[in-house]
Amino acid sequence: MNAVVFDAIKVLLEEGKTPTVALTKSRLAQPVPMPVIIAAVSQYKNNPDSIHNLMKNPEQSIVEPKLSQLDRIEEKLDRLLALLEQK
Repeated sequence: MNAVVFDAIKVLLEEGKTPTVALTKSRLAQPVPMPVIIAAVSQYKNNPDSIHNLMKNPEQSIVEPKLSQLDRIEEKLDRLLALLEQK
């Protein structure tokens, strides 16, 4: 996921606010496509511990190689398919 979006979510959590798409977008340090913001907020709402794991291991996101746009799209599609299968 996009580190800039997760940074915005972390700021909201530190302020004691519940992350929403609008609040997260307002805290972004740089422009990010709306689907990326929606996916990050959805990921947080589905698994709030995921953001806490990122807070504990910030160096992990630096070590990971940058994903191509196609890789990111494939990951999102996999997550959406998994969510649909759960319902």
